Amino acid sequence: MKRILIAGMHHESNSFNPIIACEKDFNVIYGNDIFNNLRENDSVTGIIKTLQGVGYEVIPTVFARAVPNGEVDYDFYIKIKNEILERAKAAQKEAPIDAITLSLHGSMRVKQQGEAEGYFIEELRAIFPNIPIFSSLDMHTTMTKRMYDNCDGFVGYKCAPHTDCFETGEHAAKMTIDALENNANAKSAWVRVPILIAGEQSSTNVEPMIELINSLRECEKKEGIMAASYFMGFPWSDNEDSSIAVYVVADDDLELAEREAVRLAELIWSKKDDFCFHTETYDEKEALDVAFEAVKEGKLPIYISDSGDNPTAGASSDCTNFLKLIMSDNRTDNLKKPVIYGGIYDPIATKQCEGKVGEEITLTFGSKFDTVTSSSITATGTVKAYIKDWSRGGMVKGDLVLFNSCGVDIVISEAHVGYTLPDMFIDLGVDPEDAEIVVCKLGYLTHQHSLVAKRSIMALTKGNTNEDLKTLDYKKIKRPIFPLDNDFEYNVFDNLIIKKG
Repeated sequence: MKRILIAGMHHESNSFNPIIACEKDFNVIYGNDIFNNLRENDSVTGIIKTLQGVGYEVIPTVFARAVPNGEVDYDFYIKIKNEILERAKAAQKEAPIDAITLSLHGSMRVKQQGEAEGYFIEELRAIFPNIPIFSSLDMHTTMTKRMYDNCDGFVGYKCAPHTDCFETGEHAAKMTIDALENNANAKSAWVRVPILIAGEQSSTNVEPMIELINSLRECEKKEGIMAASYFMGFPWSDNEDSSIAVYVVADDDLELAEREAVRLAELIWSKKDDFCFHTETYDEKEALDVAFEAVKEGKLPIYISDSGDNPTAGASSDCTNFLKLIMSDNRTDNLKKPVIYGGIYDPIATKQCEGKVGEEITLTFGSKFDTVTSSSITATGTVKAYIKDWSRGGMVKGDLVLFNSCGVDIVISEAHVGYTLPDMFIDLGVDPEDAEIVVCKLGYLTHQHSLVAKRSIMALTKGNTNEDLKTLDYKKIKRPIFPLDNDFEYNVFDNLIIKKG
């Protein structure tokens, strides 16, 4: 029986967010406990079920995941990395490991170090120099030379929002199986494409991403191609590796991989001016005006994205400017039901509401971490609900409160969570389907919210995830890069990266 080592690290690190993500922000699963935590849309689950489906023994190590945040604490990263490596060495002593299949994000950054995944894979490769290593990656991976040199093959999500995580894990596992059963010899090619793009301009259910993703799928149908991916990068991390990457894996045919990677790179470069917002997008005040007018039409609920402070893109999630606008707007008081607002990350304010459900209190909240973009709110209101240790979708446990003030039901969280699920609001006793206006700190809506929303509006708010990338203070990114720079020549062959060895 083949023995396959598996591990996972998932974090998207925003260098503009002052928070340092540490152990309390991560959900960490050790060893065999992963088999009790399988989830439907999850790359680790896709890897496990596919490998087990062909009779392989799956050797689990450590699986760490957190909602995107600021850069990761160095000591915590070293602890997790070393734990995986020690478990890998111990498993190898028991019996030989035949291959490794990983589930990684690809844009995890570590304070004082920089990239996370590259150093991790490099150390794994030093321990296991002669066995296949494959990995699934998030679509918003930032490819690095260290990652490229030390892994046999990557494959990224092809859907944004990411509804194909299981399938991508399955794909990585199938490449592993192909290497072990059919002697597939993975050869990969990587082309750097100097573009920065926010995820909200690259949703895969609109153009130009529809054509681009279809091109990947057609590429993967070609004989000899094992995987083809567009890694769109992560624009809210200021680092020297930032850019789009085209990455192709072929079976024992480097020329084929390079030829396809070059073709796909030329295609996405030709589309650089076509990326735009497809959700209705306005500045903060106009977004509110449009939403209040839409309420009169009766097609409810209206969703608004507070896009500049999106925790699922690594923002601090404690900026208050847009919430202040809503609370101070007279039209808010005239709604039939409170605006649902998700939310504010504030552990102190959350705990101050514990045991006070039904009581009227004066609470100060917000701007505990990002003290530059906005200031805190002090408001009198009612604590409508309180949940201890709330967690869904793999998010770290933490208390949640629903605080009503000035016509708004405000979710305040003890943990740095994402406002990705209508279930969060339902658990707190408010149903988005019955609301008139729902505000979430998101960019494009998640699939779950989009099923509820009758209309979606994106507000160009301020925070650590500003959608106008030209407003960000980049210092490390290699220039020139679009859209920060225009009218420069791009030669795809000059950006074809040669693999070490």
